[in-house]
Amino acid sequence: MELSLSFIISVVIAIYLAVDAPKHNRNPWIWGILGLLFGPIVLGIYLIATGRKVAGWIILIISIILIVLVLLLFAAGLMLIFGGFS
Repeated sequence: MELSLSFIISVVIAIYLAVDAPKHNRNPWIWGILGLLFGPIVLGIYLIATGRKVAGWIILIISIILIVLVLLLFAAGLMLIFGGFS
C-alpha cells in the first residue's frame, strides 16, 4: 500500500511539474522525469526556482525531515535485529 501511495504521489507531482514548467520557460520533460524519480524534493526545488520560495522551502524541509526519520527508523530496526534486545 505504501509503495503504491508514494508512486501515485510521484506521478501527480510529475504531471504537475510537466504542466506548469512551460509557464515558467522550463523544460517539461526534465522536470516531469525528475518529479517522477525524486518526488517532493524536486517539487520543493522547482517551487524555489520559479519564485514561490516559501512553499518550496516548506516542502523541501518537510521532505528532508521525513527522509531522515525513515533512515533513522531503518537504522534502529537494523540495530534491534542484529544487536538483539539486551
